[in-house]
Amino acid sequence: MVGGGQGAFIGGVHRQAMALDGQYELVAGALSSTPERALASGRALGLPDERNHPAWQALLEDEQRRAPGDRVDVVCIVTPNHLHFPVAKAFVDAGFHVVCDKPLVHTAAQAEALVAAVRSRATVFGVTYNYGGYPMVRQAREMVRRGELGEIRKVVVEYNQGWLATRLEAEGNKQAAWRSDPAQSGGAGALGDIGSHAENLVATVTGLHIESLCADLTAFVEGRALDDDANMLLRFQGGARGVLVASQVNAGLENGLRLRVSGTLGTIEWWQEEPNRLTHFPLDAAPRLLTRGAPWLHEAAKRASRIPPGHPEGFIEAFANVYLGVAAAIRAQGSGQAADPIDADFPDVEAGARGVRFIEAVLASARSTQKWTPVA
Repeated sequence: MVGGGQGAFIGGVHRQAMALDGQYELVAGALSSTPERALASGRALGLPDERNHPAWQALLEDEQRRAPGDRVDVVCIVTPNHLHFPVAKAFVDAGFHVVCDKPLVHTAAQAEALVAAVRSRATVFGVTYNYGGYPMVRQAREMVRRGELGEIRKVVVEYNQGWLATRLEAEGNKQAAWRSDPAQSGGAGALGDIGSHAENLVATVTGLHIESLCADLTAFVEGRALDDDANMLLRFQGGARGVLVASQVNAGLENGLRLRVSGTLGTIEWWQEEPNRLTHFPLDAAPRLLTRGAPWLHEAAKRASRIPPGHPEGFIEAFANVYLGVAAAIRAQGSGQAADPIDADFPDVEAGARGVRFIEAVLASARSTQKWTPVA
């Protein structure tokens, strides 16, 4: 693992998700941006001294020196955004499989360079857009794929939080500080942090590609350098329309990610804070509530569940499903077999690159006086 040491939120989430199904063991790390904190973090997690490193470069050099059977299989990158590209590129070039937190990198040029490197080295590369790992999101995706909603007409996705309703970054909050710093976070604030999740959720469930968009970005909190509120209209290839909202200044709200997809035959709605339920509104029948673990769900949804119906599964389990998909792909590659597409189900480097192109298009649209901005 690179990053995710003391004081980091997401590193612990990744470690819990990796450990959930017994497929991963943390054996080496460079867990922080300062050598002292990196080494202290590794000791706290029980890493052996010889594989507990003060910097990611030392981790890479040590792993490259080791015999193939002793090297790590996969490197997990959970640093602030500005380090994603150099760390990921170096490990991919060295032939290691990688899992990287989102958004993938800062620029489309970096994203394309990383895609090319992954293709050249034939490595497995996962991006932790974890919301696609929820069983009922996979149920929604299968319903769309099978035509149960008919032709998709309208998509509305909202990701509303309230934790940055005040200038938390000025109060010593580490998570707020790097997310609001353009040098570390890139050119996008709420857009990159949670808007990228919203884009990926739409793409995952609908399979639609955004053709153009019209965006408005705002920094409501005085003194904040990056957007904390994003609103946009979407036009998809094929004619569907959409609305995407990503805001971190909705005071009092927690993690309100909602998706509604409407087609010619019906509508589905999913809410991340009640993730075990998916509501289906057929065109000519009564609404029905689909619940996680039910025997009549599609296979992709059933396989993403671990426990019987009525026992809630949530955030960590969804993350773990992404890691299960990466593990299945790595094991299949090692055996020379084709991976089962349901088992090896995870957002890949191409999904990460698409997310970066989306962010760039939103930033360009927000700066432009032109109504619609094309998405590459």
